[in-house]
Amino acid sequence: MTLTPASTLKTPLVTYQPDIEQALETLQTVISANSALSAQRYNTRWLALSLLEGDADLVRAIGEVHGGPMILAEVDKISAQLGHALGEDVDTLIADQRYQFIAGVLDEVVTRSTDADITFSDRVDRVVTHRWLGVPIFLVLMWVVFQMTANVSAILVDWIDGVLTGPFSRWIVAVLDAIGLGGSWVESLVLDGVIAGVGGVLVFVPVLAFMYFFIALLEDSGYMARAAFVMDRFMRVLGLHGKSFIPLLVGFGCSVPGIYATRTLEDRRDRILTGLLVPFMSCAARLPVYVLIGSAFFGSNSGNLVFAMYLLGIAVAVVSGFLLRRTLFQQSAAGHFVMEMPPFRRPSLRTIGRQSRERTWGFVRNVWTVIMVASVVVWVLLNIPYQDGEPPELEESLFGSMSKVIAPVLVPAGFGDWQASGSLVSGLVAKEVVVSTMSQVYGVEETGDGAADTPTFLEDVGEIVAGFGKAVVDTAKATVSIVPGVNLLDEADEDDTASLQAALRDKFSALEAVAFAVFVLLYTPCIATIGAIRHEFGTRWMWFSVAYMLGVAWLAAVLTYQVGRLLGLG
Repeated sequence: MTLTPASTLKTPLVTYQPDIEQALETLQTVISANSALSAQRYNTRWLALSLLEGDADLVRAIGEVHGGPMILAEVDKISAQLGHALGEDVDTLIADQRYQFIAGVLDEVVTRSTDADITFSDRVDRVVTHRWLGVPIFLVLMWVVFQMTANVSAILVDWIDGVLTGPFSRWIVAVLDAIGLGGSWVESLVLDGVIAGVGGVLVFVPVLAFMYFFIALLEDSGYMARAAFVMDRFMRVLGLHGKSFIPLLVGFGCSVPGIYATRTLEDRRDRILTGLLVPFMSCAARLPVYVLIGSAFFGSNSGNLVFAMYLLGIAVAVVSGFLLRRTLFQQSAAGHFVMEMPPFRRPSLRTIGRQSRERTWGFVRNVWTVIMVASVVVWVLLNIPYQDGEPPELEESLFGSMSKVIAPVLVPAGFGDWQASGSLVSGLVAKEVVVSTMSQVYGVEETGDGAADTPTFLEDVGEIVAGFGKAVVDTAKATVSIVPGVNLLDEADEDDTASLQAALRDKFSALEAVAFAVFVLLYTPCIATIGAIRHEFGTRWMWFSVAYMLGVAWLAAVLTYQVGRLLGLG
């Protein structure tokens, strides 16, 4: 940055409170005493103000001037004294008084009608950003979103699962039989590897579509900015960085862009701290695991489990930030969070539809190849070593043998079998793979009564169409049924569950399943996120994040299971 002389004002337009004015006079004297600066006839008041505000470019330029480090040391000293005396950072106070000056000028020169003084957004903001009501309103809205995401979409999830494990699998078998590959290892690879793996995740596309739709609805209406404001205030009370809310909010969609969003923070230590907390925000990839467990064990209350997982992730991030701020990052001073509030507006269904469609398709496009490769790898590990030309029992396979090594560590958490351990290991590739691996290791198979009862192609098509129509009607009923005390679904509808859910109920208790969901929420993120942490913060912080999250996940899962048992919930 090149310093150029500024125009000189004989009388300042804005006058600040006495303590700041006195500090400005002191700094102006110090700046004037510097020959390199005084010779250029700089506006010393402007320089002093900009340095107190922490202008990064100006600070760097002054540091390169002869005698500049002494000026910067004086600035730091005066800033600390003012912050202690006034109870607020100097740059915030300066900005506040400038806005007061601007407001005063506008009052003098702009005439507004009485109706224009208080807008609709102003009236709504008095409620949704209220000091005490803001957080409860935010939580209620999030509860509604997760109820819609988990419960309402579950009906379409069951329909897709039925299509994949029923008609679609039968068509694949018919094609393989026609080309002479029926009953071969190719059929096992396609059905037990690709379809069970990729299909196990694709059935949750409605879940993601619902979530992206309602998030886009909140964004387009203007409420999401209010949520950032409300939660920023809450988080700062607990010791988290104010500007960190945006990367954390991005982390709910995907941790990788959340990590890179920390670049908006000026201080490197603040970037690292926020980056370590982003993976605790439950990304979209974990959502299928929660919905699977919630639907299997809690039925129509599955939305409450999903909501609880998201809240737990926030709570762990808050506690971790509080502890890390006072240990490894105790020298890092919290900055300020400035956001322009857009006016509330009527959401555009076209915009919301486009955003939710693009985000859902982006998710599918980015993960299906990873899931397919991981599913094939898991299938191979599940089918070796071959013995007498036959694949081994699942537990005796290479995958089972490797998973057994890890399983004892997870016994205190209640899910110390090799299937659960192996699913968690494969989840390091991508959290979506946890569900696909479960579909394989728990032996989820297509249903049917044999070749004699195999429906024709037209009967399968009719089944698909009829099932979709019923799913649409039941989805409408489920939407109304989220209202407390209202239930339009039949008992048969509520009891209709997917094949993997039934398999999980045979292997897990509800308490063990919740402990498993807690571990999935908190343990080491996917490889892409680990790579992003290494890229942004270095190898040392990457390994710290991996070890810290593993430790937190194990401790939280163990506490969930053991405390639940003590309370008689097991």
